[in-house]
Amino acid sequence: MHVLIFVGGLSLILLVLLDAFETVVLPRSVSPRFRLTARFYHVTWNVWRAVTRHWTSGSHREGILAFYGPLALLGLLVVWVVLLILGFTGLLWALSISPMNAPGQVFDLKTDLIASASSFITAGFGYTTPSSWLGQALLILEGGTGLAFLALVIGYLPAVYQAFAQREANITMMDARAGSPPTVLEALRRCSVEDNCADAPIFLSDWENWSAQLLETHLSYPQLAYYRSQHENQSWLAALAAILDTSALVSLGIDGISKKQGRLTFAMARHTIVDLAQIFQTPPSERGADRLSEVGFKYIQAELAAVGVCLPEDRDIFKELAELRLLYEPYLTAMAERFVMPIPGWFPVDEMPDNWQTTAWAGRGVLRL
Repeated sequence: MHVLIFVGGLSLILLVLLDAFETVVLPRSVSPRFRLTARFYHVTWNVWRAVTRHWTSGSHREGILAFYGPLALLGLLVVWVVLLILGFTGLLWALSISPMNAPGQVFDLKTDLIASASSFITAGFGYTTPSSWLGQALLILEGGTGLAFLALVIGYLPAVYQAFAQREANITMMDARAGSPPTVLEALRRCSVEDNCADAPIFLSDWENWSAQLLETHLSYPQLAYYRSQHENQSWLAALAAILDTSALVSLGIDGISKKQGRLTFAMARHTIVDLAQIFQTPPSERGADRLSEVGFKYIQAELAAVGVCLPEDRDIFKELAELRLLYEPYLTAMAERFVMPIPGWFPVDEMPDNWQTTAWAGRGVLRL
């Protein structure tokens, strides 16, 4: 029995330390095997999502979903700490080296647990003393582990929130450039009104860089995918969808916009959505190719022509675009279902003002640039 408890406690400690190392320290993706962090987020997110689905809807549900990311991060840290304390408690009990108040005191699991917890959080209650050098060494080792965890948390949380802030700053800037939520039609229409799409290559280049940063930060900190934007009509997934749609259309040829930059942005954005779907073990959905009908495409074509943005007429652009959409839309649909983040269409359904045009006092006003 003691041997089993010892092996179990040691295995638990090693499992948590390895999981924490891969999550906090290792700056890349890891091999697809069982990971405590991945299982924690999978289970808790499914429960949270199911509860909110039956509880409320609309903006209230979005607000409740927004609590999950920060709470889950704190919950993961608590789980790590609790499991490490239990692992060290198992070692103390299995080796029969409980701290004892007096000679002859029996080994007590409760005493082991209190000594382990006080040592890990460096509380140092002081009313128990290890009865052997092995017990002293084990508690010192546990205290050092607790201090190391504290140092990791101090460095980990700022890094996570810095990556989150950087992601959201770019998403916020897209509000005036592509609407709320962002769409292809608004992005191309707005860039053509002022300067005949002269800034479109720069726009696509900036979002190529943003897609690369999104992939890097969300591989290193996957929990960022659960953090939601300030407005319910914005999200990192909606922004990525708008970039994929825009770059796919540009790569097929639009007068005045570099096809090369469109292809480069499309390649990077597609790389991002596919890799993230793989990290979160979200296979592509078969319902992911219904976002744009031929009628809708003709509407976009007519609206763009009205502002001087012309698509090639000597080719079947809709068919070519449909082939490109199959490369990423199934992944977008699957990720949208997983994270409960709606992805925008190719054009705005209603003439809604941008988020910058609204206030809590004046409502959704009519401010214009």
